[in-house]
Amino acid sequence: MSYSTHQIRNVALAGHPGAGKTTLFEALLHAGGALQTAGTVERGNTVSDFDPIEKERGHSIDAAIASTDHAGIHVNLLDTPGYPDFRGPALGALAAADTVAVVVDADTGIAHGTRRMLEYARQRGLCRAIVVNKIDHTGHDAAALLDALRAEFGPEVLPVNLPADGGTRVIDCFGSRDGSAADESSDLGPVADWHQKILDQVVEINETVMDHFLDLGEAGLSAAELHDAFEQCLREGHLVPVCFVSARSGAGVRELLDIAERLFPHPGEANPPPFMKGRGHDARPIAGAPDPDAHVIADVFKIVNDPFVGKLGIFRVHQGTLKKDMPLFVDDGKKPFKVAHLFKLKGKEHIEIAQAVPGDIAAVAKVDELHFDAVLHDSHDEDHIHLAPMPFPRPMFGLAVEPASKGQEQKLATALARLSEEDPAFVVEHHAETNETVVRGLSDLHLRVMLQRLKDRFAVEVKSHPPRIAYRETISVRADGHHRHKKQTGGAGQFGEVFLRVEPLPRGRGFEFVDEVKGGTIPGQFLPAVEKGVRQVLAGGAVAGYPMQDVRVVVFDGKHHPVDSKEVAFVAAGKRAFLDAIGKAQPQLLEPIVELEVSAPEQFMGDVSGGLASKRARISGTDALRDGDIVIRAQVPLSELEGYAAELKSATAGRGRYALDFSHYEPVPAQVQKKLSENWKPHPEED
Repeated sequence: MSYSTHQIRNVALAGHPGAGKTTLFEALLHAGGALQTAGTVERGNTVSDFDPIEKERGHSIDAAIASTDHAGIHVNLLDTPGYPDFRGPALGALAAADTVAVVVDADTGIAHGTRRMLEYARQRGLCRAIVVNKIDHTGHDAAALLDALRAEFGPEVLPVNLPADGGTRVIDCFGSRDGSAADESSDLGPVADWHQKILDQVVEINETVMDHFLDLGEAGLSAAELHDAFEQCLREGHLVPVCFVSARSGAGVRELLDIAERLFPHPGEANPPPFMKGRGHDARPIAGAPDPDAHVIADVFKIVNDPFVGKLGIFRVHQGTLKKDMPLFVDDGKKPFKVAHLFKLKGKEHIEIAQAVPGDIAAVAKVDELHFDAVLHDSHDEDHIHLAPMPFPRPMFGLAVEPASKGQEQKLATALARLSEEDPAFVVEHHAETNETVVRGLSDLHLRVMLQRLKDRFAVEVKSHPPRIAYRETISVRADGHHRHKKQTGGAGQFGEVFLRVEPLPRGRGFEFVDEVKGGTIPGQFLPAVEKGVRQVLAGGAVAGYPMQDVRVVVFDGKHHPVDSKEVAFVAAGKRAFLDAIGKAQPQLLEPIVELEVSAPEQFMGDVSGGLASKRARISGTDALRDGDIVIRAQVPLSELEGYAAELKSATAGRGRYALDFSHYEPVPAQVQKKLSENWKPHPEED
């Protein structure tokens, strides 16, 4: 099928694990004719879960892409992982979507992943929809679930179709305007009642449509007016439509494709992507348009290091038409690469195409310069353009790793770099202080999967052990510091003297260096050397060897010698003056605090709460879920969560699960700071 931008729908399936996203992905591809037979997670033959680890574990780890054609439209589907451990690939995929369809399990209802993914989509300005799956299961209460969705997410949550006959079919309650369904009754009551509710919600967004509706009634509204008002509601978050399906039986699946064709926005109707031009304070938003004749702008939202194809960059075209054999620049690169092959993806299959129009999703291979969030373009007019960054969760779980065999250090470094390219929430650090290579991820499970990939894909086995917690240092009060560096060794000497002041900054502000030197007592060419000495302390710490943050350093006086003053002297003087000031500024050690959300059956609540209390946790609230589980929310020091996965499994007979996000840093207890300070052995030059 040859298609234009107006015929494209980019839909990401997101939500909590177990809701049936992958099964729905298969059902939609089958209904659209892209698959002869839908695969199943149990048989391990789905299009999206093709990685051996995904098949072994029975759930998605990476985002997968496939397309199908239906009723004159081309639907690009993105199946995203549900487990919070693999949220990096899930959030990365949202950069390619116009609509995020959050899948909810009709049996278990609203869960952690439901809330999180709807919120991420809202923050990104994406159109949102809710797909209630498994409507054919006996025992669930569709009416209660819809009430819960509206209570949780607002009155803008309204169904566009309704389950009927025990979930064996669905009835359109919005698009049918001939009255054929008006007298029908659904599992949620009369269709006419829900039709009126959603109609009232849609028409009130647009004054012209509202006036026509009030003057002439529904019959006076044109199809175009109703469609445009619906699109406006989606773009502005005034409507979150609910669709009912059973991915297993097929009930509502083809109707969901119909809804995508009639109601979901194409790339020209959706909210424009948040592109910026420039960096830092100079960055300004720019308006891109899905014009096929404009310069090409495409964003790489996923990297795959395929052992057979090489590095694969998967991107969405936002502007212009990208064609095979055309030259493209990567970011601000001066030398273009040639698009030798252009692919559409169907899971692990690569289907060669001649061009990709605005709004489409495609891939190129064997371009080493590609990286996550790279911008591809065909003109230097588009230099310095980038998408506003996605708010990825901070990877807080860490493991120090080293090769199990001697001589594999470089192989390990290369493999880790490739894995970090593929997952924005997998970070590799080298700690010079301890000479450790530390990998950080979102959970124990996340890191175990990545280390398994090291072994399976790159033939690198590692030994691992817990790294040091990512503590930070700061100061509590304002203080002055001074140091004179004077060294005479028979030839040219060294001289530099620095007076400075340190001041605490609000948490999260980082570091500021301020020059208040008057009268040239420290010549301007030596101030960068003073800052260099200060930054050496910032990196290596002054209390327990951890990086320092949230501090302002003001250099206000000093002395120099016309012959003996050199850069090295002012580096040393700045470093020692800073250490002098820190010693007087009541230095503090900060520890990372995470937001923890634990869900477990109600009978285990006492054990879970007691375990958290022993970890210096502050419980902020609890919620009862419809399936009998209790959700406990708390703030906990990350240092207390080592081994928590095994502890929770033991305490809840394997039925508990948890998710966490970084929250903030706060001072450690005095006894912890004393212990960490006593155990620190600074380098000799810092003595």
